[in-house]
Amino acid sequence: MYKVTSCLSGRCAGLTRQAFCLPGLAKFHRGSGAVCQQTALKYSPKDIPEMPSCNFKPEEYKGMSKDQMMEIRRKNCNPMTMKITYYKKPVFIHQGHMQWVWDVDGRRYLDLFAGVATVGVGHCHPKVIAATTQQLKRLWHTTNIYVQPPLHEYCEKLASYLPDPLKVVYLTNSGSEANDLAILMARLYTGNFDIITFRGSYHGGSPQTMGLTSNSPYKYPIATGSGCVNAVCPDVFRGPWGGSHCRDSPVQTIRECNCAQGRCMANDQYIDQLKETFATSVPSRIAAFFGEPIQGMGGAVQYPKNYFKEAYKLVRERGGVCVADEVQTGFGRTGSHFWGFQGHEVLPDIVTMAKGIGNGFPMGAVVTTPEIAASFVKAFHFNTFGGNPVACAVGSSVLDVIKEDGIQQNCLDVGTYLMTEMAKLRDKYEIIGDVRGKGLQIGVEMVKDKASRTPLSPEAMSVIFEDIKDMGVLIGKGGVYGQTFRVQPPMCITRKDVDFFLAVFNKAIHNYMDGK
Repeated sequence: MYKVTSCLSGRCAGLTRQAFCLPGLAKFHRGSGAVCQQTALKYSPKDIPEMPSCNFKPEEYKGMSKDQMMEIRRKNCNPMTMKITYYKKPVFIHQGHMQWVWDVDGRRYLDLFAGVATVGVGHCHPKVIAATTQQLKRLWHTTNIYVQPPLHEYCEKLASYLPDPLKVVYLTNSGSEANDLAILMARLYTGNFDIITFRGSYHGGSPQTMGLTSNSPYKYPIATGSGCVNAVCPDVFRGPWGGSHCRDSPVQTIRECNCAQGRCMANDQYIDQLKETFATSVPSRIAAFFGEPIQGMGGAVQYPKNYFKEAYKLVRERGGVCVADEVQTGFGRTGSHFWGFQGHEVLPDIVTMAKGIGNGFPMGAVVTTPEIAASFVKAFHFNTFGGNPVACAVGSSVLDVIKEDGIQQNCLDVGTYLMTEMAKLRDKYEIIGDVRGKGLQIGVEMVKDKASRTPLSPEAMSVIFEDIKDMGVLIGKGGVYGQTFRVQPPMCITRKDVDFFLAVFNKAIHNYMDGK
């Protein structure tokens, strides 16, 4: 038997569970009008939260066995696929529909990781399927050496979502390739070589972008990405400086500060660190600064509100261009804006994007100014599959669905609700150190205790992670120490889905604490 230690509001004595408990927890109670008393309420381990209904019926799986798949994975797939298999008991995904996926045994999961923040508008969205099918019947492939309508229709449509002068598009196959291209463009345009990124960042896994990436599990012990320097990440939770109103988020850190209104001492300190990087680690002229508006693999890390404004100014004073990596934050995911950089009130010189651009279809893009693009014609750059007509049809339909289905507004509404409710869990449990993000780009940082902010151990993270999966929810992990749960779902999830996840997460944390 397990017990709920307290209500989230701290006001539960004599009040009904429906009034002040976390939404979804009331489903554990079998009676009506019962009182939720601190340390008194118990529920059976069999009582897992009730999953929201779904009218979609998946096809029955009739393929190879799970044992056969694992044997092939061991023998014929690169051994890296075994290393990155997420769970001790792997999930064998067979089919997906919107925010749901089914395994080969017919079990349904609420997908809150979306293939690593990639399935933006929902698995197998019918409108995207229709557009893809129509193009497949017409023309599968031709390269951009020919003038084919889908490429030009899509480039014009994508450019319309970006402010002037960001109007020149080059299509790629992935985010790594987009960032590779942005490095090349920045160096050609500026005539400079050195590039600055943040510690904890992830900008790709190709030999060149591995230099931009500053997260050791994704780096090999070989010479990569020459000329890349990793500056201190202005992380207001885990970093040396932070406060109670630093970031653009509905949830702030648990840290306190005495900053006057409109002033952020943490921001001043982190900008000083960037100035020190300029003074010690790079030449007087640089090529570029790459920054994710919110770090993805780093664990939804957010910076002080005005940091990007000041950083962009410093970069440009030294001849560099500013690159916004929107691979995970773009296409409405942050809710308040279509692009993450807009939340920082800055205008980058180059924007890179992938993942949500194609809802899972392999594509990416670099968008820049006419002046920077002009420097790219100093040699030939050919991409066989960038601008593929099917990819363009997919990308175009994704933009249509985001607008027609109100996806960006849903990110704002549902994401804000999820974060504010998660903050109540943070206040309840000592091991939940931070809840952060915007829209449906959310990180939950786990700690040994709030005072030390020491990262929760990988073993403990794995126990909680596996329990959440076993109750029917898929989330991600990230952070420099693997200490952050990542919630970046298909952007079509509902409040009912959120209530289910909150109840599952609460139960998993409680189970872990009870079993220590």
